Amino acid sequence: MFFCRARALPSPVPPLFDEYAPYKRPSIEEHVTIGRGWDHVGLSISGLALLVIGAIIQDVYSDYTDFLHGKFFAGPILLIIVGIIVFVVAFFGCCGAVKENHCMIITYSVFLLIIFGLELAGGITGYVLKQDVQSMLEDSLNTTSQRYGPANKDITNAWDIMQNDLGCCGIQGAEDWKELFPNGSLPHSCCPNLALNYDCTLSLTHSTKGCLPSLQATIEHYALVLGGVGIGIGVVQLIGVIFACCLAKSIRKEYETV
Repeated sequence: MFFCRARALPSPVPPLFDEYAPYKRPSIEEHVTIGRGWDHVGLSISGLALLVIGAIIQDVYSDYTDFLHGKFFAGPILLIIVGIIVFVVAFFGCCGAVKENHCMIITYSVFLLIIFGLELAGGITGYVLKQDVQSMLEDSLNTTSQRYGPANKDITNAWDIMQNDLGCCGIQGAEDWKELFPNGSLPHSCCPNLALNYDCTLSLTHSTKGCLPSLQATIEHYALVLGGVGIGIGVVQLIGVIFACCLAKSIRKEYETV
């Protein structure tokens, strides 16, 4: 007796292309929604940049508190505050994009515009203050140098820190201390490599550059950084406002067509 074994029919090969599912090009709304994810990441990074740069400038300025007017601290403090606000706004905007909430996206756009205004104000402040650095430092250094000595420990420490950090001596040079030290001696901070048990004098190797040009260059540099960061990041976030408005428009259009 012969037995015939049935052969299993081969399974059909799935088609490589579905003739009933033609390629669909991503819509503008999909592109905008994808772009919003990167926009929130960029916004968070810009907030971190504002926070870090503001803190660095604030730290540098705090070393010279006795020589700077209070208005110079407004800019970096503003950057720090705006940086914190940006983190909160980025989270708010992310929630609005995920939930596709038109009202939240519009509110997010308004917040971005306010932040842009604050950053623009901080940037302009940096550039404006740069113009006043020289005259302000001349007045403060002339006034405080006359008070150098044991009777004014805070002023004395401030001068010593500045002369050590910047490698400078006097306002325009070591000769400026002649009036306060008629015997030819200098503050020990003018001779940073001299042992503490030796007196610093004009005849010894000392810092030759004055503190006014050195401190002026430092403050002007950070004022420019403050201005550039404030305006630069503000412009980038203005682009974020445009993206947010596009997303809000697409969400509203989608709900109107439903």
